[in-house]
Amino acid sequence: MKLASLRHGRDGKLVVVSDDLAWCTEAGPEVPTMQAALDDWPRAEPRLRALGEGVNAGSVLRERFHEREAASPLPRAYQWADGSAYVNHVALVRQARGAKMPESFWTDPLMYQGGSDAFLGPRDAIPLKDEAWGCDFEAEVAVIVDDVEQGISANDARERIRLVMLVNDISLRNLIPGELEKGFGFFQSKPSSAFSPVAVTPDALGDVWREGKLHLPMLAALNGAQFGRANAGIDMTFDFGQLIAHAAKTRDLCAGTIIGSGTVSNRGPDGGPGKPVSEGGVGYSCIAEQRVIETIQTGKPITPFLKRGDRVEIDMLDAKRHSVFGRIDQVVG
Repeated sequence: MKLASLRHGRDGKLVVVSDDLAWCTEAGPEVPTMQAALDDWPRAEPRLRALGEGVNAGSVLRERFHEREAASPLPRAYQWADGSAYVNHVALVRQARGAKMPESFWTDPLMYQGGSDAFLGPRDAIPLKDEAWGCDFEAEVAVIVDDVEQGISANDARERIRLVMLVNDISLRNLIPGELEKGFGFFQSKPSSAFSPVAVTPDALGDVWREGKLHLPMLAALNGAQFGRANAGIDMTFDFGQLIAHAAKTRDLCAGTIIGSGTVSNRGPDGGPGKPVSEGGVGYSCIAEQRVIETIQTGKPITPFLKRGDRVEIDMLDAKRHSVFGRIDQVVG
């Protein structure tokens, strides 16, 4: 089942989307928003699945689904907690800052609590007041969970995942070091994120969703050129069950909480940091990683951070080369 929120007020209007992302039908007054569905999932899910069958078969009133009309599946959320499950990414970014990599990072997930009061839509511009802030995209996977009780196990946490989607977790790289030095974490350096047009139930993903991981390449493009195609199921040190359990160690999580994977990142075949797409590698899911590799190879970074007018595209295709979640397609404004 695939769900989306069309732009309507602050919380959008929930629609059920066909598997090919061509059609949609309104969920109706019983479940007007995505959050309403999540708040009462046992009752809402059967109705939504029935509509999903109808929209696929053409047996219900439906209309064309246009990704440009979609807000993020949850236009705002009670909580957005982003992990860093790909420790290869953590190691590279810390190397760029000259920061030591603690051994505990391989056994205890990193996680920060991001702003969730207003997410960008998948086709919204990326607002950037000052290019000196070092704006970067970060292509990630995210899940939306049902109610989760404190102290849940990783195995049980996987069963609380209701929806899967993609995210562009925007970072202002040049603001991060100063914030981290204060010892209180990210705030100004993490502006609003954008999510894919559609969120998908795990069962609809088939065998590419297993063991709390999504086993498909994350496709990232910058100004029309392929930038990364790292597989989200490879080199993911902590699966989503582990990330959810980590977030719920000392608190309950309410239905509608979003948990992010962190930037998708693959090592090279030799165990090293990998190569750019132009050199036959799988590339990177953010600019910062490519800049680290350039610094290692040439002594300085070459690829600039995002500038006004730059275009970022993030997508994921199935075996038939069809978009699974719709495309995040943003221009820096």
